[in-house]
Amino acid sequence: MKRRIASLLLAALILLPLSSCGKKGADSLTLLGKKSDLERSYMTAIFDLYEEKTGQSLNLISIEDAQYESEAVKLFESGGAPDIFLHFNNADLARFDVDGVFYDLSHEAWVSDLTDGACDYCRDAQGRLLGLPFWESSVSGCYYNRTILDGLGLKPAATQADFDMLCQALLEAGLTPICWPADGCGWIPQFGLDPIFADDPELLRSLNANEIAYSDIPAVQSMVDWIAGASEKGWFGGNALKTGWDDIGPALASGQAVMTFIWDTWFTTDFTPGRYGAEDFALMPVFMNTAPLGTYEGGNLNMMMVNKSSPRLEKALAFLEFCATPENYNAAFDSIATVSCFKGQTTNIQSPMVTEAADSIRRLERVSTAASRIAGYSGDDTAALIRALLAGETDSAQCVAEMDRVRMEEAKKQGVPGF
Repeated sequence: MKRRIASLLLAALILLPLSSCGKKGADSLTLLGKKSDLERSYMTAIFDLYEEKTGQSLNLISIEDAQYESEAVKLFESGGAPDIFLHFNNADLARFDVDGVFYDLSHEAWVSDLTDGACDYCRDAQGRLLGLPFWESSVSGCYYNRTILDGLGLKPAATQADFDMLCQALLEAGLTPICWPADGCGWIPQFGLDPIFADDPELLRSLNANEIAYSDIPAVQSMVDWIAGASEKGWFGGNALKTGWDDIGPALASGQAVMTFIWDTWFTTDFTPGRYGAEDFALMPVFMNTAPLGTYEGGNLNMMMVNKSSPRLEKALAFLEFCATPENYNAAFDSIATVSCFKGQTTNIQSPMVTEAADSIRRLERVSTAASRIAGYSGDDTAALIRALLAGETDSAQCVAEMDRVRMEEAKKQGVPGF
C-alpha cells in the first residue's frame, strides 16, 4: 500500500503514521476526515482503487470523531490545511472560512451526474457547490409497522389530520403510536423545521440575517405546540424521556411502538429484528404540523471539499473527478444500502421501503435545511429544549424562546453577520 494513514494527536497536532509504508512523497494528496468516516468500506474502496489505478499515493489524516471540529479548526489555523477536507454541509461548517479556503466546484464536469437532491445539499446560500457528495444517502420520514396497521384495519396518513387520527387510533388500541427518543437524540425536530425554510428561502434569509426570530414565525410555534400536545395525549408513550438511540430498535422490533421518525439505512445498520423485521415496515411522510401533506428529508452527505490554495490543486480536482467516474463509484458502492447520489449509480441497494414510496418522496422531499442552513442551529441544543418541554419544565412558548436564545448565541459565537 502506498497510502499513509495518519492519526492526529490532539494535544500537539502531531501526525503519526499508522501504516508500514515508506516515506510519503511531497506530491501525495492529503485528505482530512473523521476516523470513523475514513474507515467506511466505500471510502477505503475508493482510496485503494485510486492508488491501484493511478499509481498515486494518498496521505489520510484521521481525527477522532468527538474532537473533529475543534481539532480541524486548529489545523487550518496553524497552516496545516489539507488538500481535501471531509465535512457535512451543516452548522459546524461555519467554524471554517468557507469562502476564503474552499474551491467552488460548480463548473466541474461531473456536476451534471449528481442527483438533484445530492447537488442541492452541497450548495451554499449563494449557490456555489462546496464539495463532491461521496457518501451514503438516505430518506428520512415516518417509518411505520404496516403489519400492525393492516391487522387493525388502519391506513397510513396522507395529511396532518389523517396522521393525528391514526395516532389516536393506535393509542386506543393499546399501542405507543410514535417512538420519540427524547434522551439525547437530536435529529427529529429538524424534520419539522425543514419545510418551513426549504419552501420559503426569503424566510430563511431573514432568520439568518437576524431580522426575525423563530418566535415571529407561526409555523415554528405550531410545531412545538404539536409536539407538546402529542406528548400530553400519550402518543409518545410513557417512557420518551428515557428512550435513547439504543432503545429505538427494541421498541419497534417488539411492536411496543408502531412508528418512528428516522431514515431507511438505519434498518440496515442498526435494527435487529424481533417479533417484527424490516420487511414489516413501510414509509410515509413526517407530520409535525408544519406541512399539511407531510415531508421527507433528503440525505445528509459528507462532502469532499478542495482547498483552493493547495499546491496540489489540480491533482485534488483530478481525484474528485476519479471518485465521480461511474466505473469507480459503482465499484466503491457495490452492495451498499444507499439512495443514489449519482445518476449513473447502479450497484447500490435501495430499500424497498423507499422504492415503494418513490412517488410520494418525489413530491414531498425537501433538502436537509434546518441542520445545514439555519445559522447557529444545533440539533443537540434543540433536542434538549424539546426534552425539557416533554418533562414539563417549560411550556411551548418558553421552548420557542429558548430555541431562539441558544441559536442566536451560537450564531454570535460563529461570527455570523447581524448577531
